[in-house]
Amino acid sequence: MVISIIGSRGYPYVYSGYETFVKELSERLVKKGYRVRVYCHKNLFTEKPKQVNGIELVYIPTIETKSLSQLIHSFLSMWHACTTGSDIILAVNAANGPWGIISKIYRKPTLINVDGMEWLRPKWKGLGAKYFKFAAWLSTKLYDRIITDAEAMRQVYLDLFQKDSTVIAYGASLRYSQDPSLINRFNLAPQEYYLIVGRLIPDNNSHLLLEGFLQSNSNKKLVIVGDVPYQDEYAQSMKAKASDRVIFLGYINNPNELAELYHHCFAYLHGHAFGGTNPTLLKAMAYGCAILAIDTPFSREMLQNGIFGLLFQQTPQAVAQLMQRAEQNDALINELRLHAREGIGLRYQWDHVTEAYISVFKVLKQHGQESLQQIHTH
Repeated sequence: MVISIIGSRGYPYVYSGYETFVKELSERLVKKGYRVRVYCHKNLFTEKPKQVNGIELVYIPTIETKSLSQLIHSFLSMWHACTTGSDIILAVNAANGPWGIISKIYRKPTLINVDGMEWLRPKWKGLGAKYFKFAAWLSTKLYDRIITDAEAMRQVYLDLFQKDSTVIAYGASLRYSQDPSLINRFNLAPQEYYLIVGRLIPDNNSHLLLEGFLQSNSNKKLVIVGDVPYQDEYAQSMKAKASDRVIFLGYINNPNELAELYHHCFAYLHGHAFGGTNPTLLKAMAYGCAILAIDTPFSREMLQNGIFGLLFQQTPQAVAQLMQRAEQNDALINELRLHAREGIGLRYQWDHVTEAYISVFKVLKQHGQESLQQIHTH
């Protein structure tokens, strides 16, 4: 069975949740005997091997524009995948909903991982928000199977588009501290800082977490990992509040350094509000962090209604109060750290995620063969 994956930047280019998902799934599928073809953004790769770790790589060009390069790339990738012997096509990102019309024409079995509620994110306003909602709706019409990564996201698609979906969560790998000294270069001490990881955009509510921290009068530090790769008023307004207590580290490209920052924080602060299963929150669980998270249906589902993390309402005052409570209750924070990894369970393990996708592939392949037989019979 040839599985073609479109909609990410490619492999082994690990940049965000989509690329990590493609990497973890593809490598496991190859080990199980599947042929996997990943479509890559041609301009992102200086070297272009045809195969890496058994995964076939197809480099497709695109027109470089901030908002359209991914869509154009996915459009061309879908055409290529449909005309070059794919058995199953897996698309990531609901923005690629319209391209399901191509696979319909070629009668290729398809599934799409729609991710979060992009149309609600402050990043996309006006036309962008309308497009994402339209594309999500088209996904429910043109693809054979919709994949949501959380039960709460399944409910969103049922309520908004009257379309059921298969829930397959995102995965995480358990990790333990290997070199605590790696945080020394940031002049940090274990358990003496809160950690935020994510781009400096309104969607992630970093401003709310920062304001809450400042109101709390905590004697700990706030460490913020992440940035935006362009000049931005929102990001600049946050960075203007940098001090000896509020530390902006920008992007950290060394995964071991980033992991140790997770392992040794007093608590991980999570403000993402528009997604399903959030990769950074999963990582915080898998790395054994005490977690303070914004109270959304998605956070509740992942943290099992507060068993594996504490929840706060979307106000700086609520953040401040929860920080004060946490700092006055070492036993509670230690308990959260001790049991955080248990929250990963079977559901969020990559091997389990892979088996769930394989089950869907087999059903789609069977349906595709039956449809072709019916066509030949008529």
